[in-house]
Amino acid sequence: MELFWILLFSGVYPLAWGQGVYAPANAQIVHSGAACNVKDDNISERIYTIKEGDTLVLQCIVKGHPRPQVRWTKTAGSASDKFQETSIYNETLRIEGILRVQGGRYYCKADNGVGVAAIKSIRVDVQYLDKPVLTVHQTISDVRGSYYQEKTVFLRCTVNSNPPARFIWKRGNMLIEQSKDNGVDIYEPLYTQGETKVLKLKNLRPKDLADYTCQVSVRNVCNIEDKSVTFRLTNATSPPMIRLSVNDTVVVDPGQDVVLTCEVTAGFPLPTVTWSRYPGPLPLSAQVRGSTLILRAVTAADAGFYNCTAVNNVGNPARKNVNLVVRSMNNLTFQITPDSNKDSETIQMGRDLKLSCHVDATPQDKVNYTWYKNGAPVFNSDSLILLRSDPDMAPGTSSLEIVDMKFRDLATYSCVVNFPGSRVPELRVDVNISQNSVSPPVLSVPQGGQIVSVREGGNAELVCLVGDGKPRPPILWSRTEKDLLMPSGAPMVETPDGRLRLKNVSRDMMGAYRCQTAPYNGLNIKRREAQVQLNVQYPPILDPVYQDVRSRNSQMVTLRCAVLRSNPPRLTDIRWFRNGDFIRMPMPDLKETPELKFKLEPTNNGTYECRVSNSAGTSTCTFNVSAKPYNAEFYFDTPNPVRILKGNNYSYNLQWTQRDPEATDRIIGYWINVRKNKQNLLSKQIDLKGKEPEKGVLMSHTIADLRIPLSYEVRLAPITTYSTGDYISRIIQYSEPYTYPRPSDHVCGFEDERICGFSQDRTDVFDWTRQNHLTQNPKRSPNTGPDTDRSGTKEGYYMYIETSRPRVQGDKARLLSPLFNVSSVRGPKGSGRVPYCVSFYYHMKGKHIGTLNILLRVRSIASVDSVVWTKSGHQGLDWKKAFFDISPSGPFQIVFEGIRDAGFEGDIAIDDVSITIGKCKQENTVANADTPKCRTPYQR
Repeated sequence: MELFWILLFSGVYPLAWGQGVYAPANAQIVHSGAACNVKDDNISERIYTIKEGDTLVLQCIVKGHPRPQVRWTKTAGSASDKFQETSIYNETLRIEGILRVQGGRYYCKADNGVGVAAIKSIRVDVQYLDKPVLTVHQTISDVRGSYYQEKTVFLRCTVNSNPPARFIWKRGNMLIEQSKDNGVDIYEPLYTQGETKVLKLKNLRPKDLADYTCQVSVRNVCNIEDKSVTFRLTNATSPPMIRLSVNDTVVVDPGQDVVLTCEVTAGFPLPTVTWSRYPGPLPLSAQVRGSTLILRAVTAADAGFYNCTAVNNVGNPARKNVNLVVRSMNNLTFQITPDSNKDSETIQMGRDLKLSCHVDATPQDKVNYTWYKNGAPVFNSDSLILLRSDPDMAPGTSSLEIVDMKFRDLATYSCVVNFPGSRVPELRVDVNISQNSVSPPVLSVPQGGQIVSVREGGNAELVCLVGDGKPRPPILWSRTEKDLLMPSGAPMVETPDGRLRLKNVSRDMMGAYRCQTAPYNGLNIKRREAQVQLNVQYPPILDPVYQDVRSRNSQMVTLRCAVLRSNPPRLTDIRWFRNGDFIRMPMPDLKETPELKFKLEPTNNGTYECRVSNSAGTSTCTFNVSAKPYNAEFYFDTPNPVRILKGNNYSYNLQWTQRDPEATDRIIGYWINVRKNKQNLLSKQIDLKGKEPEKGVLMSHTIADLRIPLSYEVRLAPITTYSTGDYISRIIQYSEPYTYPRPSDHVCGFEDERICGFSQDRTDVFDWTRQNHLTQNPKRSPNTGPDTDRSGTKEGYYMYIETSRPRVQGDKARLLSPLFNVSSVRGPKGSGRVPYCVSFYYHMKGKHIGTLNILLRVRSIASVDSVVWTKSGHQGLDWKKAFFDISPSGPFQIVFEGIRDAGFEGDIAIDDVSITIGKCKQENTVANADTPKCRTPYQR
């Protein structure tokens, strides 16, 4: 099924010379197609409903001159979702297999540059019905002390649906009705997600041990069938219980196999066990065998929380989780901290010194640090103090403090880290402490390296050198502006040699960069810093990049090429070219805007280029200069452009306006070319006979001798005394929508959801509704409306107006027939109009029946409605037939208008509508309920 929505942007329709036709897009909405339903909400907006998984087609039919461009956008619906991040520039928006989250408000914006853009919107409501979920909850309470206990069971049925679902409970095959069984309660709980209905068995009785079915329905909207779920309640029914074969946390080496078993210890029916992981899904290598999860040769990527869930829809699901930790160690670093109490930056005898060692490990608290001095293990003493977790350093850092350093403390110290009993290899770092091995670093920028200049797109190297530092620390680079990131996207980049290499440099990389010594793998002292300025050079940025310049011959033309930005700002050269040839002229002032003036002649039309250079490169302004007229603009809003001629021929009234007709030499005519299958059928000049085109004024030409039903390509180009403009092209075609070749083919019984191309009028207050006996609301108003369709069958459909609240007296609902084009047939000899017979059945039972009007809407420059049939008040219990003749003067629609009276017993219905060519035959106006109904609905 496809949903079609049409936005009709109507413009003005001038038909003769002297009338301005440039018109902004001005909008009104009409709709047609196979929506599941079309209804109003409390602010009288249209809501289209469509079944999830069907195809949505929104069509924005635009009018206005010049022809507007269409842009589709969307806001979020029932769930927050962006409309594919980008807009769709197309008159038709198509979504295959629409999802519920794609419901929402869709906007069509039509803009043609004249006045304010027209914006129209529509809400799309996606309807769905999921399978319900039935859960059972039990409670046991003491009654009258400890004499006996009562068992209460709650059957909770939950479903996600749109619209809200209706619930039916059954015990076995019998419907459960609360009014007929005082042992049950049926109610809706508060604060539940989705639609929920609870069946409460207040004091469990033997007959309550049975099969229970929860059936949900959205009353067959969008042909969504009912869904149900069944649960067997027994004395053994109990919630699930589980236990895990491992502890809450499991720590393993990489490459090991892991087996996790989730044992079900209780629960009836037998619970279903599932495994999941957070974050992310289960690893691809994971194997689930019943309640056991097997992970082969785990890696660090397999770490995370693994969750076991057991469900049997009784009580709450049973859940257990285990944290899987995979051991890893990397990035072992060290720091040398001189006596911080003395603000020292060097090693000095008689002062304290601290060596620190840190490794990034998982788990961090299981790492073992061991210190060695010249290969011998270090133990705590008065002069050597070991800190397992140094409070002055990052968490997980081990430190060795040397108190009141002596010559005997000058040695090689080693830090070794490992996981005890693990196969993960240990890591080691050696630090040589001597009077010559440790000295603070000196950071400097090479001479001439404070500013690095590079052309955009090239490569650059920023350098900060570390001199005399032992050990030599890494260099960290960052932007001096704190909100700016490095080109890699990181806030800081480490370079072991102090050289920051940048590739494909762009102008947004320009600015100051900070280099500084890292606090690790060296002395932990005040950081050394320096700055390097990156200067990105790029060619001049010019405006305009391209411009189409049209002028009259012998008129002065001025071409200007503005320099917006340039780095370096100093220009080195400005040159003008025509058709690639250099124009010899005095050297322009490099400080002024480049400009070229000349008198336009037929010999100097062409492409002009202004090439502006600096030391980084050259950029170009391009001008296409000519005396050729601008192209014409086809007028697409012509009403009834087709005229039928003798035989199988037709003519087409082609209309257009001329863009900026005064910009160039006087337009004396137009070349018109008509093609079929790329073969020229007609090529001639349209002579304007001295009449010059005016801006926004409509011109027309009739193209004759076209064949029904062929389409043609028409090309049009303006002509001046000196030149011919560019051709524009459009397709014209014979179109006659919604006409029926035979009178027997168009009886509409509304059996198809597309209702034969009928549509709801956008300007009314509420809509006609399609239903049959099976889809009637059982709580509908009595004593009004039909029980069945005209033929008396329960399956047959009809259209009716529902007059219950919130409808009030005077509210109108209008149903529009398809648009009929009368141009393809002729009336009787001597008559210019064709007679049509309109017939239908109506049902008007009830004491508050209002009025049923039939209107003839003739489409022309403006639509005109006239009442051709009317009936008011109660008309009896049966369906009745009405018919009448019309002779429309142009394309027409039949409008069925229902008007509400003072009360709710005022439902009006119609069925079996037909519109045939020719006058009506006299028939009995009372329908015979036993007469078989004609079932040949119109198919588009």
